[in-house]
Amino acid sequence: MEARHSAAHRATRRSVLAALAVASFGLAVPALAQTEIKLGHVGEPGSLFQKSADEFAKRANAKLAGKAKVVVYGSSQLGGDKEMIQKLKLGTLDMALPSTVMSSEVDIAGLFEMPYIVKDREHMKRIEKDVFWPMIEPAIEKKGLTVIAVWENGTRHITNNKRPIKVPSDLSGIKLRVPEGKWRVKMFQTYGANPSPMKFSELFTALQTGVMDGEENPLTQIYSAKLQEVQKYLSLSGHVYTPAYLTVGTTRWKTLPADVRKVLEDTAKETQAYVYETAAKDEEDLLGKLKAAGMQVNDVDKDAFVKASEPIYDEFAKEVNGGKAAIDKAKALR
Repeated sequence: MEARHSAAHRATRRSVLAALAVASFGLAVPALAQTEIKLGHVGEPGSLFQKSADEFAKRANAKLAGKAKVVVYGSSQLGGDKEMIQKLKLGTLDMALPSTVMSSEVDIAGLFEMPYIVKDREHMKRIEKDVFWPMIEPAIEKKGLTVIAVWENGTRHITNNKRPIKVPSDLSGIKLRVPEGKWRVKMFQTYGANPSPMKFSELFTALQTGVMDGEENPLTQIYSAKLQEVQKYLSLSGHVYTPAYLTVGTTRWKTLPADVRKVLEDTAKETQAYVYETAAKDEEDLLGKLKAAGMQVNDVDKDAFVKASEPIYDEFAKEVNGGKAAIDKAKALR
């Protein structure tokens, strides 16, 4: 009787230990699972953002060799630029690729909102080295964000459904969607347009329904978002060159293993050459495609736009701490 009782006791004990082992193994699974590093952006398939992010992920994942995995979420799946920046700060998103919106977070980043300040990509490389990293990136860090590489959104042009834009006064009264950055709003108000900030994901419908008459974006964003289907005129103003910043939340970033951080940072910086090369090729290809799609393309009087932009420079230099020094340095590097 006692032996039977003892055997039953042992069996019960074995089943309890087995259950505990299963439970504890279940708890350990997340720790053993591969770390997923989420990278969000607003670009549509075919955009420079999508190509850049996918290339970075491919290169990084090959080097990470299973330690972690970068997974890309495009087309505003994880929110608009402002929402993704907020998620970076909260630590609920690992990486994002903001552009213009950075000027609303950090005043000095508005340098890149100054019309015609960046001449070309070679000039941009010099600005990055001598202005961005020493003067702008530290200000971004104070907001709980860390930029690990500077990529590209592109040179922006104006599209609309009313008329060709040749001089700033042609923008008079045009309802123009702009990204969420205060200097872009001020710029187009100065030119005489009626600008409104709006998420990129809402833009197509706003143009289709006539809520907005026009918008301004690099050719890669115009074409990949199919804006040629709802816009008649493309005016090659080239008014702003917008960098894109591969950005992480500083607090969350520090929790990643040092070797993973190093791979991500090195790969992000080396991907810049691919981004610039792809951007240059896209610019040539896409202009032809937009013309073929029926858009009426015209050049603008850039001197007239440069002259009309002077008040924006003056205001930035006065209003932003370090603004004048940043402008002077960028101009000297031309």
